[in-house]
Amino acid sequence: MQTTPEAIRPVARPAVRATAPRAAQQPDWPDRAQLRRVTERLRGLPGLVRPEDTARLRDRLAAAAHGRALLLQGGHCAETFGADALGQVPAVVATVRRTAGIIARGAALPVLPVGRMAGQYAKPRSRPTEVRDGYELPSYRGDAVNGTAFTAQDRTPDPWRMATAYHHSAQTLRTIAAQEPGQAGDEEPFHVSHEALLLDYERALVRADPATGRRYAASGHMLWIGERTRRPDGAHVAFAAGVENPVGVKIGPDATADELLALAGVLDPDRRPGRLVFITRMGADRIRHVLPELVSKVHASGSPALWVCDPMHGNTRVTDDGIKTRWVRDIAAEVQAFVEIHRELGTHPGGLHLELTGADVTECVGGSEPVRTADLDRNYTTACDPRLNRGQALDLAFLAAHLWGKGPGPGPRAGA
Repeated sequence: MQTTPEAIRPVARPAVRATAPRAAQQPDWPDRAQLRRVTERLRGLPGLVRPEDTARLRDRLAAAAHGRALLLQGGHCAETFGADALGQVPAVVATVRRTAGIIARGAALPVLPVGRMAGQYAKPRSRPTEVRDGYELPSYRGDAVNGTAFTAQDRTPDPWRMATAYHHSAQTLRTIAAQEPGQAGDEEPFHVSHEALLLDYERALVRADPATGRRYAASGHMLWIGERTRRPDGAHVAFAAGVENPVGVKIGPDATADELLALAGVLDPDRRPGRLVFITRMGADRIRHVLPELVSKVHASGSPALWVCDPMHGNTRVTDDGIKTRWVRDIAAEVQAFVEIHRELGTHPGGLHLELTGADVTECVGGSEPVRTADLDRNYTTACDPRLNRGQALDLAFLAAHLWGKGPGPGPRAGA
């Protein structure tokens, strides 16, 4: 990974047609002139990642789509600004790499480590506002938009935060590069990914590869579209369709096979292995009822989409004290069901997507050194959703190594 990305030619933002789809989950920026100044500044900055590195990841994901590798995405739910957050980067990278190594040995397959980092500064929210003690303010949408403090000043969306997100992302990439002067043996390069949520930011960082003229999102190697923004005719899907990066799509339990086929048609019409990743977030109690039909119909269509399990977002609970948490046993149950479903269908369970940290946080309940519900307030530091701590992530890695190490099942079931 390059420490100071080369400038690659900016691409002029295309004119928005009157019929362009409205973008969901975007901030209500109060000063549009200020927003224009920020996006113009971003257009003039070097791309954060190089197109050749993005193409390399796409090639490795193609191997995963063919069943010859696995993808592991891991990192914070939401990155935050500041020196403390940057100081956590080495531990997160080390945890993702350690987790990948454990799974690789058990599965006897290369595992591609991709961080949820260097761009994960914005979060969609189920409600646009938050009420406390009778006062209503905009919800916290990530440090790229507003602040966590429950004050009018902090919660007002500020477009200059997107420029700060760019510079923190650049520093994160430099920190990662300093850890990786070269890969040892068959170690996979470390790439980065984030949800492509803020379209003002993403569009401003589209660049053209001087060698090919193709358009890349230079904000990260891999982008994904969230469950709340994945409409096939929506603005986020239209944006992703116009860049060459590998693109993930989060798929919840209410998704239909027709929706997935429509997404594949828009995002990967040429059916290129390594281009499209379906990241399922079903919940341990629903995955066995929903996933088999989706996988069967997408596979039967000829789509080479890679299937990856996000066992975090469908398994969120709230304690009696109002603390958001996840139980490790639910996370493990969804991973096990994901692998078993693919084995039964004769398809490839392509990897995991985890929210984790390298610190000894107490945000998820369970693990071999168990965190109990009563322990949650001891070291609960996430900016948004609860993360696995290092020990819990390694526990899950050993389970995954066992599950993937069992080998393929008997082949597709009748009618699959």
